[in-house]
Amino acid sequence: MPGPVRRPLVIWLLAALAVPVLLTAVLVPARAGTTEDDLRERTEAALKARGIEAGRVDFDGRDAHVTVPANADEGQVREIVAAVDGVRAVRIDHGSAAQATSSPTTSSTTSPTTSSPTTSTQPAQADVPAFEVGRTDRSIRVQAPVRSQAVKDALGAEVRQVLGADREYDDRTTIDPANGLADATTLTALLRALALGTGDASVRYDGQTLTLSGQVPDQATKATVGRAAAKAVPGAVVADQLVLPAPPKTAASEPCRTFPTRLAQFTRQYRINFLSGTSIVNDASKPSVIKAAALLKSCPTARIEVAGHTDNLGSPATSLPLSERRAAAVKAELVRLGVAPGRISANGYGEAFPIASNSTGAGRIANRRVEIRPNPAG
Repeated sequence: MPGPVRRPLVIWLLAALAVPVLLTAVLVPARAGTTEDDLRERTEAALKARGIEAGRVDFDGRDAHVTVPANADEGQVREIVAAVDGVRAVRIDHGSAAQATSSPTTSSTTSPTTSSPTTSTQPAQADVPAFEVGRTDRSIRVQAPVRSQAVKDALGAEVRQVLGADREYDDRTTIDPANGLADATTLTALLRALALGTGDASVRYDGQTLTLSGQVPDQATKATVGRAAAKAVPGAVVADQLVLPAPPKTAASEPCRTFPTRLAQFTRQYRINFLSGTSIVNDASKPSVIKAAALLKSCPTARIEVAGHTDNLGSPATSLPLSERRAAAVKAELVRLGVAPGRISANGYGEAFPIASNSTGAGRIANRRVEIRPNPAG
């Protein structure tokens, strides 16, 4: 009997040790492809949503390689893929689905990263030499080899059409009959796109990658420059590093900057007083509460304290809670008039801080008040 019992126990222990090892071997490779699989699925879904059937969508990290039918709008495809969250660079190839599926065979001896440009994009890029087109606030720059003086002159004429009165043409073109650009139209759309906006921006092609860098005024211009770059060098990898300007300061910035001064002026000019022994604002002070609400709404970030006070006709034991009720009543009215409650703290100080003599009726009326002031807690 002891023999048969001991043997299953050993077997179960070995099985328990083997399960984590097997799970690790299965799960680790699966996890490695999760990001690329997710990007591919979302990219294919985005293209299908726009009625575009891609022959193949591959990812090397966050860099997309998309094969589309020959009649597809390359600029539209590039814009759709670049808009997918997480995509860093986009390369477009034209061809059938069958051609796309054959690429793994050609890359069996090398990695996908090194084989794809030579098998897919090199023919499309062969006639386009390295170039750079850029702009600053003062000039438009073209650095490229061209095949003839006629092409050089045509580029210059195109630049002068888009320069504007305040910019100059920084001509860095050279004539290379063997390897230069065959005509000016290669860069025409790119020149017009880069002429939009101000600041520094450029498109640089190194023979394989189009690098877009600098600042553009808005998202529409960013897309226009991307399409123009893709048109200049079909099939090239596009590294879009263009940035949009920081959002302008909100309209509330200036009112908030002057808010402390305007609040101090309000305090000197307007009074919020109460009927004796109550938390009811007197008739003469009701317009002041409305003006206070308008002042607070002019700067949505300002925080204030509503401080309640009393005259000395009551006892200290009753004056403090009365002053607190007065502060709470004004806060409630400000909230009713549209001021966020979280911006207002309400506190009572009883009869401790008079601003006039309590020996006269006018002085006591002045002391039955609330004051609106910057919140000491921020």
